[in-house]
Amino acid sequence: MKTKNEIVIDATNLILGRMATVVAKHLLEGGNVTVLNSEKTVISGKRGSQVQDAKERLQIGHPRKGPYWPRQPDRYVKRVVRGMLPRKSAKGKEAYKRLRIFIGVPPEFKDTPLKTIPKANAEKLKCPTITVGELVKEIGWHPVGE
Repeated sequence: MKTKNEIVIDATNLILGRMATVVAKHLLEGGNVTVLNSEKTVISGKRGSQVQDAKERLQIGHPRKGPYWPRQPDRYVKRVVRGMLPRKSAKGKEAYKRLRIFIGVPPEFKDTPLKTIPKANAEKLKCPTITVGELVKEIGWHPVGE
């Protein structure tokens, strides 16, 4: 099922925004992207301020009309990538359809070699960070089994 232009990225310890820009660029060039371990993606900034910003974002607008921000980590990351695509044009819509994001590593990708993005590595950050999994738990996500 893997095509020539498909890349499988392990999002563990990658900065969300920097990873999303690389993913969006690859999608716009015609490739397929699969992101694994989306809950382990890192957002830089103090925990309290990131949670407060996310909660304020949820309060904006009408509950049925939007804007809608998801509470699941895979959908949260997908929404961030969507913001970097021209989603109202045909090219952007097609690119968005080629994006797949998962929580953890599904069985179909167990033996697949995973790539990482060195320039998006969070180890070089000196500021406080929070993972997407921690953030979405703060704004209301309840993982299955907990």
